[in-house]
Amino acid sequence: MLTRKQRDLLAFIHKRVQRDGVPPSFDEMKDALDLRSKSGIHRLITALEERGFIRRLAHRARAIEITRLPDDLAAASGFVPRVIEGDRPQSTPPAARPVQVDASDVPVMGRIAAGVPIEAISEVSHHVAVPGQMLDRGGDHYALEVKGDSMIDAGINDGDVVVIREQSSADNGEIVVALVDGHEATLKRYRRQKGMIALEAANPAYETRLLREDQVRIQGRLVGLIRSY
Repeated sequence: MLTRKQRDLLAFIHKRVQRDGVPPSFDEMKDALDLRSKSGIHRLITALEERGFIRRLAHRARAIEITRLPDDLAAASGFVPRVIEGDRPQSTPPAARPVQVDASDVPVMGRIAAGVPIEAISEVSHHVAVPGQMLDRGGDHYALEVKGDSMIDAGINDGDVVVIREQSSADNGEIVVALVDGHEATLKRYRRQKGMIALEAANPAYETRLLREDQVRIQGRLVGLIRSY
């Protein structure tokens, strides 16, 4: 079963490819679904991939294979699986052109708790290649390995690597790295509630933490996720 937003995004991507032969940009997807940030699009795409409706192709910027559609959408459009390319079709066969990978090395700063908070991390353990479309222009980024399952309903699993844009503020509903009481780092959804800060899990087994503003310092916002199988 797909949520309404997941279904709307899948239908929008399919419609644009059928009409234009090229996929919409992440900004176009964000505007079409009336979302406030591209991080919401990354979460929806990850959810669609996990449910087997799309497949992201490695080492190719903005390349997604739609593997299936819900029955009603497939019947209405005469769907045949195809690859969404990042550019319009060229007369030169793709195999004859050099492959250019848009990726950047981002430092992995250690582990972040998606469950019981762990000690704050600050040392680089290694680097990871991150697709360019995950990164916000003009911002600094780092990556963290997820420890725990409190964000599993947001598509973030134990062992995933999350890509974080460094910033000290966040909008309601965004997933952030929060430093609690100066020494506990955790990955949670951020909300302001009557002068307090709520750090919400995406797993009913975990309670929302309600903290004073002076107890919480935002260290970054989730912009992407990398998963190994």
